[in-house]
Amino acid sequence: MFERKYEKLAPVSVFVRRMAASVVMAGLLISVVLFIGISGYHWIAGLDWVDSLLEASMILGGMGPANPLKTSGAKIFASGYALFCGLIFIAVMGIILAPITHRMLHKFHMEEEDQKK
Repeated sequence: MFERKYEKLAPVSVFVRRMAASVVMAGLLISVVLFIGISGYHWIAGLDWVDSLLEASMILGGMGPANPLKTSGAKIFASGYALFCGLIFIAVMGIILAPITHRMLHKFHMEEEDQKK
């Protein structure tokens, strides 16, 4: 997907395409995880759809719970979902920052004569 160390730096248009692909991939991942949270809060915690969306969005965004949970199953789901969302945050940041980091490191490691061309 990325150019090798001995290859020239990719044009800006290629970089923009890579960034767009990363953002789309991150958005799809967030959508899937949000769907999992909404479904879990609706069917396990017994919240209605709007409250399930609010609860899943708040946990995924790192803000914390919005509604009190009454059953043990709902609390166990919420705990697992919160831990899962923490890992997803790290993954999403890696997906989005990968093209930027690669381009920056590739530019730093280019030989001086390659940069003059």
